[in-house]
Amino acid sequence: MTAESEWDTEEFDQIPNYDDVKQASQRLRGWAVETPLLESPVLNEVAGGRVFMKAESLQRTGSFKFRGAFNRISLIPERARPGGVVAYSSGNHAQGVAAAAQIVGIPAVIVMPKDAPKVKIERTRSYGAEIVLYDRVHESREEIGHDLARQRAATLVRPYDDSGIIAGQGTCAMEIATQARARGVRLDSLLVCCGGGGLTAGSVLAMERLSPDTEVLTVEPAGFDDTKRSLEAGQIRENRGGEFSICDALLAPRPGQLTFAINKDRVSGGFSVTDEEVRAALDFAFHTLKLVLEPGGAVCLAAVLSGKLNCCHRTVALTLSGGNVDPELLCAVLGDGALAAS
Repeated sequence: MTAESEWDTEEFDQIPNYDDVKQASQRLRGWAVETPLLESPVLNEVAGGRVFMKAESLQRTGSFKFRGAFNRISLIPERARPGGVVAYSSGNHAQGVAAAAQIVGIPAVIVMPKDAPKVKIERTRSYGAEIVLYDRVHESREEIGHDLARQRAATLVRPYDDSGIIAGQGTCAMEIATQARARGVRLDSLLVCCGGGGLTAGSVLAMERLSPDTEVLTVEPAGFDDTKRSLEAGQIRENRGGEFSICDALLAPRPGQLTFAINKDRVSGGFSVTDEEVRAALDFAFHTLKLVLEPGGAVCLAAVLSGKLNCCHRTVALTLSGGNVDPELLCAVLGDGALAAS
Protein backbone atom coordinates (compact mmCIF):
# COMPACT_ATOMS: atom_id res chain seq x y z
CA MET A 1 0.00 0.00 0.00
CA THR A 2 1.44 3.36 -1.03
CA ALA A 3 1.69 6.43 1.14
CA GLU A 4 -1.08 8.02 -0.93
CA SER A 5 -3.62 5.24 -0.51
CA GLU A 6 -2.89 4.74 3.17
CA TRP A 7 -2.67 8.30 4.37
CA ASP A 8 -4.90 10.20 1.95
CA THR A 9 -7.95 8.25 0.82
CA GLU A 10 -8.68 6.45 4.08
CA GLU A 11 -7.98 8.55 7.15
CA PHE A 12 -8.55 11.95 5.58
CA ASP A 13 -11.89 11.14 3.95
CA GLN A 14 -13.51 11.30 7.39
CA ILE A 15 -15.63 14.31 8.39
CA PRO A 16 -13.68 16.45 10.89
CA ASN A 17 -15.18 18.14 13.94
CA TYR A 18 -14.44 21.16 16.12
CA ASP A 19 -11.81 19.27 18.11
CA ASP A 20 -9.88 18.76 14.87
CA VAL A 21 -9.99 22.51 14.25
CA LYS A 22 -8.78 23.17 17.78
CA GLN A 23 -5.88 20.71 17.35
CA ALA A 24 -5.01 22.32 14.02
CA SER A 25 -4.81 25.68 15.77
CA GLN A 26 -2.26 24.24 18.17
CA ARG A 27 -0.16 22.84 15.31
CA LEU A 28 -0.24 26.16 13.49
CA ARG A 29 0.84 28.20 16.50
CA GLY A 30 4.13 29.87 15.68
CA TRP A 31 3.87 29.07 11.96
CA ALA A 32 0.70 30.76 10.73
CA VAL A 33 -0.01 34.47 11.21
CA GLU A 34 -2.93 35.43 13.43
CA THR A 35 -4.23 37.92 10.91
CA PRO A 36 -6.04 41.07 12.04
CA LEU A 37 -9.80 41.56 12.08
CA LEU A 38 -10.11 45.01 10.55
CA GLU A 39 -12.88 47.59 10.69
CA SER A 40 -13.23 50.62 8.42
CA PRO A 41 -15.46 53.62 9.27
CA VAL A 42 -15.83 54.30 5.55
CA LEU A 43 -16.99 50.76 4.79
CA ASN A 44 -19.36 50.85 7.76
CA GLU A 45 -20.93 54.01 6.40
CA VAL A 46 -21.30 52.50 2.93
CA ALA A 47 -22.76 49.28 4.32
CA GLY A 48 -25.01 50.88 6.93
CA GLY A 49 -23.76 48.52 9.64
CA ARG A 50 -20.57 47.23 11.19
CA VAL A 51 -18.30 45.17 8.92
CA PHE A 52 -15.23 43.32 10.17
CA MET A 53 -12.70 42.01 7.66
CA LYS A 54 -10.38 39.06 8.28
CA ALA A 55 -7.26 40.03 6.33
CA GLU A 56 -5.97 36.63 5.21
CA SER A 57 -4.17 38.45 2.41
CA LEU A 58 -1.60 39.11 5.18
CA GLN A 59 -1.28 35.40 5.95
CA ARG A 60 1.92 33.47 5.23
CA THR A 61 2.08 32.84 1.42
CA GLY A 62 -0.59 35.53 0.96
CA SER A 63 -3.73 33.47 1.58
CA PHE A 64 -5.60 31.32 4.11
CA LYS A 65 -4.46 28.21 2.22
CA PHE A 66 -1.28 27.95 4.29
CA ARG A 67 -3.40 27.02 7.31
CA GLY A 68 -4.84 23.86 5.79
CA ALA A 69 -1.67 22.88 3.96
CA PHE A 70 0.56 23.09 7.02
CA ASN A 71 -1.92 21.22 9.20
CA ARG A 72 -2.34 18.43 6.62
CA ILE A 73 1.37 18.00 5.96
CA SER A 74 2.13 18.04 9.68
CA LEU A 75 -0.10 14.97 10.01
CA ILE A 76 1.90 12.87 7.53
CA PRO A 77 3.77 10.20 9.55
CA GLU A 78 7.55 10.08 9.33
CA ARG A 79 7.61 6.80 7.38
CA ALA A 80 5.45 8.34 4.62
CA ARG A 81 7.45 11.55 4.25
CA PRO A 82 10.36 10.49 1.99
CA GLY A 83 8.07 10.42 -1.06
CA GLY A 84 7.03 13.99 -0.40
CA VAL A 85 3.71 15.51 -1.42
CA VAL A 86 1.79 16.18 -4.62
CA ALA A 87 -0.88 18.86 -4.95
CA TYR A 88 -2.94 20.42 -7.72
CA SER A 89 -3.94 24.07 -7.56
CA SER A 90 -4.33 27.29 -9.52
CA GLY A 91 -1.99 28.98 -7.08
CA ASN A 92 -2.90 29.62 -3.44
CA HIS A 93 -3.08 25.98 -2.32
CA ALA A 94 0.04 25.45 -4.42
CA GLN A 95 1.95 28.08 -2.47
CA GLY A 96 0.61 26.87 0.86
CA VAL A 97 1.67 23.28 0.18
CA ALA A 98 5.06 24.31 -1.20
CA ALA A 99 5.81 26.51 1.81
CA ALA A 100 4.61 23.91 4.32
CA ALA A 101 6.62 21.16 2.63
CA GLN A 102 9.71 23.37 2.70
CA ILE A 103 9.25 23.97 6.45
CA VAL A 104 8.75 20.27 7.16
CA GLY A 105 11.66 19.37 4.87
CA ILE A 106 10.00 17.16 2.27
CA PRO A 107 9.80 17.48 -1.54
CA ALA A 108 6.71 18.92 -3.22
CA VAL A 109 5.36 18.56 -6.76
CA ILE A 110 2.59 20.97 -7.72
CA VAL A 111 0.28 20.56 -10.74
CA MET A 112 -0.75 24.02 -11.94
CA PRO A 113 -2.73 25.26 -14.96
CA LYS A 114 -0.69 26.89 -17.69
CA ASP A 115 -2.89 30.00 -17.45
CA ALA A 116 -2.44 30.44 -13.68
CA PRO A 117 -1.29 33.94 -12.67
CA LYS A 118 2.46 34.19 -13.22
CA VAL A 119 3.00 35.56 -9.73
CA LYS A 120 1.47 32.39 -8.24
CA ILE A 121 3.61 30.07 -10.37
CA GLU A 122 6.79 32.00 -9.58
CA ARG A 123 6.11 32.15 -5.85
CA THR A 124 5.28 28.46 -5.71
CA ARG A 125 8.57 27.67 -7.40
CA SER A 126 10.38 30.01 -4.99
CA TYR A 127 9.47 27.66 -2.11
CA GLY A 128 11.43 24.90 -3.82
CA ALA A 129 8.51 23.04 -5.38
CA GLU A 130 8.67 21.25 -8.73
CA ILE A 131 5.97 22.63 -11.06
CA VAL A 132 4.05 20.49 -13.57
CA LEU A 133 1.90 22.60 -15.91
CA TYR A 134 -1.30 21.33 -17.56
CA ASP A 135 -4.08 22.54 -19.87
CA ARG A 136 -7.16 23.05 -17.69
CA VAL A 137 -9.47 22.79 -20.74
CA HIS A 138 -8.23 19.46 -22.11
CA GLU A 139 -6.53 17.75 -19.16
CA SER A 140 -7.62 16.65 -15.68
CA ARG A 141 -5.51 17.95 -12.83
CA GLU A 142 -6.93 15.24 -10.57
CA GLU A 143 -5.78 12.45 -12.89
CA ILE A 144 -2.33 14.01 -13.28
CA GLY A 145 -2.01 14.48 -9.51
CA HIS A 146 -3.08 10.93 -8.69
CA ASP A 147 -0.68 9.49 -11.30
CA LEU A 148 2.24 11.49 -9.93
CA ALA A 149 1.43 10.49 -6.36
CA ARG A 150 1.37 6.80 -7.32
CA GLN A 151 4.58 7.04 -9.32
CA ARG A 152 6.47 8.77 -6.51
CA ALA A 153 4.82 7.08 -3.51
CA ALA A 154 3.91 10.62 -2.46
CA THR A 155 1.02 11.87 -0.33
CA LEU A 156 -1.65 13.65 -2.35
CA VAL A 157 -2.68 16.86 -0.58
CA ARG A 158 -6.02 17.81 -2.06
CA PRO A 159 -7.05 21.49 -2.07
CA TYR A 160 -10.29 21.20 -0.07
CA ASP A 161 -11.80 17.71 0.10
CA ASP A 162 -9.59 16.49 2.94
CA SER A 163 -10.29 16.49 6.68
CA GLY A 164 -6.83 17.80 7.55
CA ILE A 165 -7.21 20.69 5.11
CA ILE A 166 -10.71 21.55 6.34
CA ALA A 167 -9.61 21.54 9.98
CA GLY A 168 -6.70 23.84 9.19
CA GLN A 169 -8.89 26.29 7.28
CA GLY A 170 -11.31 26.33 10.22
CA THR A 171 -8.70 28.10 12.32
CA CYS A 172 -9.44 31.27 10.33
CA ALA A 173 -13.04 31.40 11.60
CA MET A 174 -11.87 30.28 15.03
CA GLU A 175 -9.76 33.44 15.16
CA ILE A 176 -12.64 35.57 13.85
CA ALA A 177 -14.95 34.38 16.61
CA THR A 178 -12.29 34.87 19.28
CA GLN A 179 -11.29 38.33 18.03
CA ALA A 180 -14.93 39.46 17.80
CA ARG A 181 -15.65 38.24 21.32
CA ALA A 182 -12.60 40.11 22.62
CA ARG A 183 -14.18 43.32 21.27
CA GLY A 184 -17.54 42.52 22.79
CA VAL A 185 -19.03 42.07 19.33
CA ARG A 186 -21.81 39.66 18.41
CA LEU A 187 -21.69 38.68 14.73
CA ASP A 188 -24.95 38.32 12.84
CA SER A 189 -23.33 36.90 9.71
CA LEU A 190 -20.02 35.56 8.43
CA LEU A 191 -19.36 35.80 4.69
CA VAL A 192 -16.87 33.27 3.32
CA CYS A 193 -15.12 33.23 -0.06
CA CYS A 194 -16.02 29.86 -1.58
CA GLY A 195 -14.42 27.67 -4.24
CA GLY A 196 -14.47 23.99 -3.36
CA GLY A 197 -15.86 24.71 0.09
CA GLY A 198 -12.91 23.91 2.36
CA LEU A 199 -12.77 27.30 4.07
CA THR A 200 -16.55 27.28 4.38
CA ALA A 201 -16.60 23.80 5.92
CA GLY A 202 -13.90 24.66 8.44
CA SER A 203 -15.68 27.92 9.23
CA VAL A 204 -19.03 26.32 10.05
CA LEU A 205 -17.35 23.76 12.29
CA ALA A 206 -15.68 26.58 14.23
CA MET A 207 -18.64 28.94 14.32
CA GLU A 208 -21.25 26.41 15.43
CA ARG A 209 -19.19 25.88 18.57
CA LEU A 210 -17.85 29.40 19.19
CA SER A 211 -20.60 31.63 17.76
CA PRO A 212 -23.66 29.45 17.12
CA ASP A 213 -26.03 32.35 16.46
CA THR A 214 -23.90 33.60 13.55
CA GLU A 215 -25.16 32.57 10.12
CA VAL A 216 -22.50 31.49 7.63
CA LEU A 217 -22.97 32.54 4.00
CA THR A 218 -20.89 31.79 0.91
CA VAL A 219 -19.84 34.13 -1.89
CA GLU A 220 -18.78 32.83 -5.32
CA PRO A 221 -18.06 34.31 -8.76
CA ALA A 222 -21.00 34.57 -11.15
CA GLY A 223 -21.06 31.50 -13.36
CA PHE A 224 -19.27 29.47 -10.69
CA ASP A 225 -21.97 29.45 -8.03
CA ASP A 226 -22.04 25.66 -7.72
CA THR A 227 -22.12 25.72 -3.91
CA LYS A 228 -25.04 28.19 -3.85
CA ARG A 229 -27.03 26.07 -6.29
CA SER A 230 -26.07 22.85 -4.50
CA LEU A 231 -27.29 24.25 -1.18
CA GLU A 232 -30.59 25.24 -2.79
CA ALA A 233 -31.01 21.82 -4.42
CA GLY A 234 -29.86 19.81 -1.41
CA GLN A 235 -27.41 17.88 -3.58
CA ILE A 236 -24.21 18.60 -5.48
CA ARG A 237 -24.59 20.63 -8.66
CA GLU A 238 -21.77 21.23 -11.14
CA ASN A 239 -20.95 24.47 -12.89
CA ARG A 240 -22.32 24.69 -16.39
CA GLY A 241 -18.95 25.12 -18.10
CA GLY A 242 -17.88 27.63 -20.71
CA GLU A 243 -17.89 30.50 -18.22
CA PHE A 244 -15.00 32.83 -17.37
CA SER A 245 -14.09 34.80 -14.26
CA ILE A 246 -11.07 36.76 -13.10
CA CYS A 247 -11.47 34.99 -9.72
CA ASP A 248 -9.02 32.20 -10.62
CA ALA A 249 -8.83 30.94 -7.02
CA LEU A 250 -12.56 30.10 -6.91
CA LEU A 251 -13.17 28.14 -10.10
CA ALA A 252 -13.77 24.65 -8.70
CA PRO A 253 -16.12 22.66 -10.99
CA ARG A 254 -18.30 21.47 -8.10
CA PRO A 255 -18.35 21.34 -4.30
CA GLY A 256 -16.27 18.60 -2.71
CA GLN A 257 -18.05 15.49 -1.46
CA LEU A 258 -16.64 15.95 2.03
CA THR A 259 -17.07 19.72 2.15
CA PHE A 260 -20.66 19.58 0.93
CA ALA A 261 -21.52 16.90 3.48
CA ILE A 262 -20.46 19.40 6.15
CA ASN A 263 -21.91 22.53 4.55
CA LYS A 264 -25.31 21.36 3.33
CA ASP A 265 -27.03 21.51 6.72
CA ARG A 266 -24.95 24.29 8.26
CA VAL A 267 -24.58 27.05 5.65
CA SER A 268 -27.50 29.48 5.57
CA GLY A 269 -27.22 30.45 1.89
CA GLY A 270 -24.99 32.04 -0.68
CA PHE A 271 -24.41 34.90 -3.10
CA SER A 272 -22.62 35.34 -6.39
CA VAL A 273 -20.85 38.46 -7.63
CA THR A 274 -19.85 39.60 -11.11
CA ASP A 275 -16.34 40.36 -12.27
CA GLU A 276 -17.37 44.01 -12.51
CA GLU A 277 -18.39 43.99 -8.84
CA VAL A 278 -15.12 42.26 -7.92
CA ARG A 279 -13.10 44.88 -9.79
CA ALA A 280 -14.89 47.61 -7.86
CA ALA A 281 -14.04 45.79 -4.62
CA LEU A 282 -10.36 45.54 -5.59
CA ASP A 283 -10.36 49.26 -6.29
CA PHE A 284 -12.06 50.02 -2.95
CA ALA A 285 -9.66 47.76 -1.06
CA PHE A 286 -6.63 49.46 -2.57
CA HIS A 287 -7.71 53.08 -2.37
CA THR A 288 -9.82 53.06 0.80
CA LEU A 289 -8.66 50.12 2.90
CA LYS A 290 -5.03 50.31 1.70
CA LEU A 291 -5.06 46.54 1.08
CA VAL A 292 -3.94 44.57 -1.96
CA LEU A 293 -6.37 41.74 -2.72
CA GLU A 294 -6.67 39.19 -5.48
CA PRO A 295 -10.04 38.82 -7.24
CA GLY A 296 -11.03 35.62 -5.42
CA GLY A 297 -10.07 37.21 -2.12
CA ALA A 298 -12.37 40.18 -2.73
CA VAL A 299 -15.69 38.46 -3.49
CA CYS A 300 -17.08 38.90 0.04
CA LEU A 301 -16.19 42.57 0.02
CA ALA A 302 -17.87 42.79 -3.39
CA ALA A 303 -21.04 41.25 -1.93
CA VAL A 304 -21.15 43.96 0.74
CA LEU A 305 -20.29 46.88 -1.53
CA SER A 306 -22.81 45.79 -4.19
CA GLY A 307 -25.58 45.43 -1.63
CA LYS A 308 -26.01 41.70 -2.24
CA LEU A 309 -25.86 41.28 1.54
CA ASN A 310 -28.01 43.72 3.48
CA CYS A 311 -25.79 44.96 6.32
CA CYS A 312 -28.09 47.72 7.53
CA HIS A 313 -28.06 47.85 11.34
CA ARG A 314 -26.29 44.48 11.42
CA THR A 315 -22.80 43.29 12.37
CA VAL A 316 -21.05 41.06 9.87
CA ALA A 317 -17.61 39.62 9.32
CA LEU A 318 -16.08 38.59 6.03
CA THR A 319 -12.98 36.87 4.76
CA LEU A 320 -10.47 38.67 2.56
CA SER A 321 -9.03 35.32 1.63
CA GLY A 322 -5.98 36.19 -0.45
CA GLY A 323 -3.76 38.86 -1.97
CA ASN A 324 -1.82 37.02 -4.68
CA VAL A 325 -2.82 39.15 -7.63
CA ASP A 326 -0.89 39.55 -10.87
CA PRO A 327 0.49 43.13 -10.96
CA GLU A 328 -0.75 43.54 -14.54
CA LEU A 329 -4.32 42.74 -13.54
CA LEU A 330 -4.25 45.01 -10.51
CA CYS A 331 -2.81 47.87 -12.57
CA ALA A 332 -5.51 47.36 -15.18
CA VAL A 333 -8.21 47.54 -12.51
CA LEU A 334 -6.74 50.57 -10.76
CA GLY A 335 -6.19 52.28 -14.09
CA ASP A 336 -9.85 51.99 -15.04
CA GLY A 337 -11.06 55.56 -14.88
CA ALA A 338 -14.69 54.57 -14.50
CA LEU A 339 -13.98 52.53 -11.42
CA ALA A 340 -11.57 55.06 -9.96
CA ALA A 341 -14.27 57.71 -10.22
CA SER A 342 -17.00 55.52 -8.72
